[in-house]
Amino acid sequence: MSSITDSYKANPMKPNLIIPLDFDNVHDVPESHRWTISTEDPVVDPATCSLPLVDLSDPNSTSLKRQACEKWGAFQMINHGIPLNVFEEVEIQTRRLFTLPTQQKLSALRSPDSVTGYGMPHIQTFYPKLMWTEGFQLIGYPMKDATKLWPNQPDQQTNFCDAMEKYQKEMKAFTEKLFGMLLGSLGLTLEDVHWYNSAEGFSKHIAVLSLNSYPVCPDPSHAMGIAPHTDTSLITVLYQSGTTGLQVLQDGVGWVPVTPIAGALVVNLGDLMHMVSNGLSKSILHRAFANNSNHRVSVAYFFGPPSGSEISPLAKLIDHDHPPEFNPVTWKEFLETKTKHFLKAIELLRNKGAAKSSE
Repeated sequence: MSSITDSYKANPMKPNLIIPLDFDNVHDVPESHRWTISTEDPVVDPATCSLPLVDLSDPNSTSLKRQACEKWGAFQMINHGIPLNVFEEVEIQTRRLFTLPTQQKLSALRSPDSVTGYGMPHIQTFYPKLMWTEGFQLIGYPMKDATKLWPNQPDQQTNFCDAMEKYQKEMKAFTEKLFGMLLGSLGLTLEDVHWYNSAEGFSKHIAVLSLNSYPVCPDPSHAMGIAPHTDTSLITVLYQSGTTGLQVLQDGVGWVPVTPIAGALVVNLGDLMHMVSNGLSKSILHRAFANNSNHRVSVAYFFGPPSGSEISPLAKLIDHDHPPEFNPVTWKEFLETKTKHFLKAIELLRNKGAAKSSE
């Protein structure tokens, strides 16, 4: 392998230094990427059970969103108002990035202390086997990385950056509106959120755009695109293009494939939304798979509060019969807890006295 690859050996103490596989030069799933997929929770037939579909033009959409949030923690949404050409352009540019030669992509490799750039999912360190995926995260206008990816193609640099900037602008407006809608489904308004400042709006809220690639896999039954996890965000909005692969876990049912719907967005609720809703909204466990015929890409927009915000159940959702389910924690503290404890982080922050006081 090249000097670039050799200089970034997998290091369990620095998960950002685990680099993606050179997918262009493998013809079988190597042992490092070979998973034994658990059958404890079966994959169900999507014809018999499917993620709720919410039509924003439906007068009943508020109650439908609440039902989806309480039962699933996720739903697909149509008639959201975002032009289809925005998705088409971001998909074109995402595919152009991930079809670059491996060495070119490695020129924008994410450093250990950075959020942005090319690399593996942050959750990789919690699993013994490597995942069949590669990703690129960005915030704002990514010209610095674009010049590394396309050093001699200024037009391509600009095209990539412009598409990403436009997508982020659309997603920012949409997720801000969506957050207000989800609060409304709980009988709340933005004024009930203690970290929200009406004078500043959402200007200090944190958002990250993640481009995800699941290359064609020679044996998808023994590979994992991205392993089961919950998002740390308030809300994640996913454009999954037209290729299947995403699955969500429905308690007592199993893994439910999320069939792509033209023009639809998938809304996932994250850990922070679970906490601020005092457990009313679920934090959805989900995973994704590659396939042996099509290169799957997706684009995820992670929306969260300002970085220094204290996360706790919102006051109007607490009363004698509904004590606070979670202890207050800053987003930074929660991220540190999840970095150490992963899927156990939520339980570690649970208010142990809540159950007793409600008995």
